[in-house]
Amino acid sequence: QVQLVESGGGLVQTGGSLRLACVASGSISAADYMRWYRQAPGQKRNWVAIIDDNDHTFYKDSVRARFTISRDDAENTVYLQMNSLSLEDTGAYICNIEIGGQNYWGQGTQVTVSS
Repeated sequence: QVQLVESGGGLVQTGGSLRLACVASGSISAADYMRWYRQAPGQKRNWVAIIDDNDHTFYKDSVRARFTISRDDAENTVYLQMNSLSLEDTGAYICNIEIGGQNYWGQGTQVTVSS
């Protein structure tokens, strides 16, 4: 069982930046995929960034060139650097790790972008 704890969310103005972190209770070196999801109020959860076990990264079109996902296996942490934030980026950001087909989820950290 892997537990995930996200941090780094908060209130930021449009154009600002935040760095989210997701710390795992165990090793993430065996993770096949690590993902950040965003869930806006009243909407379903959608992935925004993915990093695989070969450090290949994938991004939702609306965040590409603004967000960067990275992982630090030594710290059992996955990060999401978010720049040039817009109102549409508001939502709960939830970390997900997939290991051998098993998915683990964090509770999320809230990001609110204001004008």
